[in-house]
Amino acid sequence: MTLEGKTCEPCKGGVPPLSTAESEDFLKQIPDWSLIDNNTKISRTFETDDFNSALRIVNKVGEIADTEDHHPDISFGWGYCKVILYTHKINGLHENDFIMAAKISNIVN
Repeated sequence: MTLEGKTCEPCKGGVPPLSTAESEDFLKQIPDWSLIDNNTKISRTFETDDFNSALRIVNKVGEIADTEDHHPDISFGWGYCKVILYTHKINGLHENDFIMAAKISNIVN
């Protein structure tokens, strides 16, 4: 099953974050996303033509985040929307982060 077809599962903590190798394997399925902060987060910046287009991306990401109950950090302004994903409870990456990234890429592209 593709990442986009999966649903985020609640992470109760107490599980180890993904290794760099595991994260790199998942990253192959979500082009344009990057590992950041010592491989503990993934990030993507969407470029837009204006402020309202960036705001529309923020709203679309917000809808997915509420549906999946997995909430990214989002910053935006004129011409961009930056999304950062990681699992707060384990202070690193979980499969859920890659599921969200795939879903976000699908609705924004």
